[in-house]
Amino acid sequence: MTITPLSICKSQSICELYQEREKEFLSEYGCTSSNAGPRLREENGCSIRTPFQLDRDRIVYSNAFRRLKHKTQVFLSPLGDHYRTRLTHTLEVSEIARNIARAMRLNEDLAEAIALGHDLGHTPFGHGGETALKEIYSHHFSHNAQSLRVVDKLEKRGEGLNLTYQVRDGILKHSKGFGEIMPSAPGVTASTIEGKIVRIADIIAYLNHDLDDALRSKVITASEIPDICKRVLGTTHSERARNMMQDLISNSSERNGEFLLYMGDRTFSAMTILRQFLYNNVYRAPSVHQEFVKAKKVLIELYKHFMDDVDSLQTELEKMEMAPWDAAKNPLERSVCDIIASMTDRYALELYTKLFFPRPRV
Repeated sequence: MTITPLSICKSQSICELYQEREKEFLSEYGCTSSNAGPRLREENGCSIRTPFQLDRDRIVYSNAFRRLKHKTQVFLSPLGDHYRTRLTHTLEVSEIARNIARAMRLNEDLAEAIALGHDLGHTPFGHGGETALKEIYSHHFSHNAQSLRVVDKLEKRGEGLNLTYQVRDGILKHSKGFGEIMPSAPGVTASTIEGKIVRIADIIAYLNHDLDDALRSKVITASEIPDICKRVLGTTHSERARNMMQDLISNSSERNGEFLLYMGDRTFSAMTILRQFLYNNVYRAPSVHQEFVKAKKVLIELYKHFMDDVDSLQTELEKMEMAPWDAAKNPLERSVCDIIASMTDRYALELYTKLFFPRPRV
C-alpha cells in the first residue's frame, strides 16, 4: 500500500486527511477525533492538529503541567536526581497508555492527552497535601476534580484550556483512590476506552515506579516483596510493566457488542497484593508518613494565612498567573484552595519559611 504524505494534498487540510486515516486504522471501539465532543466554548479548529492532538499540546504548554516537575510523587522534595516526581509519573502513565492504546488500535492521541492532564490538579506533597485540603477545605476535595478545574477555570488567568469533552471526562474519572482497580459500576470510569486505559495505566505506572523508588530509598528491601508478585509480575521494572500491559492487551476483548478491559486472574491478584503491600509498607511507613504529617501542617498554616490576608492571596494568584479572587465568582475558601493546590513542594516550603520563620537582624 502506498501512503501519500499528508502535506501533498491541497484540497484538504492536514487535520482532515489525518482524520480520514483514523477511520481506516482505528478499531471500531476507538474514539476518532472527528467524533470529539464539544468544547466548553466554540472555536475554530486547527488545520494541522486534530482536536485531541490540540488538547495534548495545550496541556503540555500549560503552567500547571510545568509545575508538576516540583511536586511530590511519594518522597517529599527528594534530593536524589533519580526519584520520581509528579511530572515523571505523568510521563510514564502517558507512555504506558499510548502503548496499550496502540496495541488495541485505539486513539493514542486521546489516551496521551488524558494521561498528560490527569494530575494537573494534584496538590504539593502528594496525597498528604490532598488530605490536608480534605480536612481544612472540604472532605469532597479530590485531585481528579481539581485537575478538571485547572483545565476548565484556572489556567490562562481563568480562561481555561477549553478541552474536548472526552479529554475532560477522562481527566475527571482517572482516579480510583484505594477502591477497585477496574470498577464495573456505570459512570465511575471514563466514557471512552482510551480514558479507561489511562485509569489502569496510572496504576501500572505507580505500582512499578513507587516500588522502584522505595527500593532505592531503602524503605523496603527486595526480599520483602511478596513472592507471588515476583513470580507473576517479574523482578525488574521493565518485566513488571511489560507483563501487566501484555496481560491487559491479551485478555481484553469484545463481549456482547461492547469492548471490555480485562486482566487475567493471576496478574490481577498479584497487582492487588502489590498495591496493598505498598500501602502498608511504603505509603504508611513511619519514615514516609512522618514527613507527610509535617507537610500537612505547612499547608494548613498557609491556608489559614490566606483566609486572613486577602491581599497576600491576590499577590500569590498573580504570581501563579491565575485570575484574581472575585467574591462574585468564588467563595474565598475556593480560591484559597486553588492557590494551595497549585503550589509546588518547594514553593510552599519557601513561602512558609518567608511567612512564619523569624528573620534575624543583621
